[in-house]
Amino acid sequence: MKKPVYLWASLLAVLLLTSCASRKNFVYLQDMEMGLKYPIETKHEAVVHRDDRLSITVSCKNPELAIPFNIYDGTFRVGTDGSVTADASSKVNEKGYRVDVNGEIDFPILGKLHIEGMKVSEVRDLIKQKIEAGEYMKDPLVSIEFLNFKYTVLGAVGSNGTYTVDGDRVTLLEAIAKAGDLTSKAKVDRVAVIREIEGERQIFMHDLRTKDIFDSPCFYLQQNDIVYVEPKYKKKDVEDRGWQVATTLLSVVTAVCSILWAIK
Repeated sequence: MKKPVYLWASLLAVLLLTSCASRKNFVYLQDMEMGLKYPIETKHEAVVHRDDRLSITVSCKNPELAIPFNIYDGTFRVGTDGSVTADASSKVNEKGYRVDVNGEIDFPILGKLHIEGMKVSEVRDLIKQKIEAGEYMKDPLVSIEFLNFKYTVLGAVGSNGTYTVDGDRVTLLEAIAKAGDLTSKAKVDRVAVIREIEGERQIFMHDLRTKDIFDSPCFYLQQNDIVYVEPKYKKKDVEDRGWQVATTLLSVVTAVCSILWAIK
């Protein structure tokens, strides 16, 4: 009657050894202390880049005045007094405005606007100021949203690829989590973010074991950022492979011995 007990114990040992071979040997943000508060120094705002597609809606107390500043995908009615109103089936075009290679959008009435490199709030203020300066309306409300915010994750993560998000707010940790987390081969202190800044590419390196990532300009990702998780060096890979082979052989030997002992 004791043989099944020993058999199950042996199989459990095999599983434990196998799991130990592939476990991660790091802890995220390990220098953060329980109970302490870590202030957020700056508020995140996305920056506009070329090929971004933006949804821009203008509104005011008098809806008729805002119609020329919005792209509608429907029909309009002209009243007897000459006023123009959008048909009930009309809505603001969801394709939005694409930022061209020159960093500009072609906005109704206002014409070409150079917005590349500007924050969303700065674009909003620019449009509002131009509308007011032209005396088209008073106190316009301008709403802006990204329609194609995306980033790419490569390297030692569960799933490489390009990801899109609603809105424009995603952190480096969220991006890694969405990509399936780091693998056991990841160098946790060599997580790079490659970013385009004023026509040049810059690389920022991060150590995910420390809270210092909160102070990084890349903690909040920007449009078209590339996150690259560097894998361990070849020497380390060889060591890991040797450990995996050794534990696998030990597991097989243990399993065979257990089976032979059980059938005696």
